[in-house]
Amino acid sequence: MLQRKKLSTTIDAKSYAYLHRMVKTGRAESFGEAVDKAVAVARRIQNRAALERATAEYFNGLDAPVAAEEGALEDALSAASAELDFDQP
Repeated sequence: MLQRKKLSTTIDAKSYAYLHRMVKTGRAESFGEAVDKAVAVARRIQNRAALERATAEYFNGLDAPVAAEEGALEDALSAASAELDFDQP
């Protein structure tokens, strides 16, 4: 069973309306679940940005021969994964 924490706060009217619509349209069963889902999206975006920064740092530090080899691997992986939807569970 998930351990839930109590949160009591005041939010922007637009954020409240967004969470209310999530519940009303069935995308969430409660306001708590709506908040959890919104936070999960924000965390996913933040994690992707961190991964992007780390990846850029890695590639910026490569010497020319290794960078060429990584480029060839990138092309092969890109072609192989073109049909995948990484946002689907």
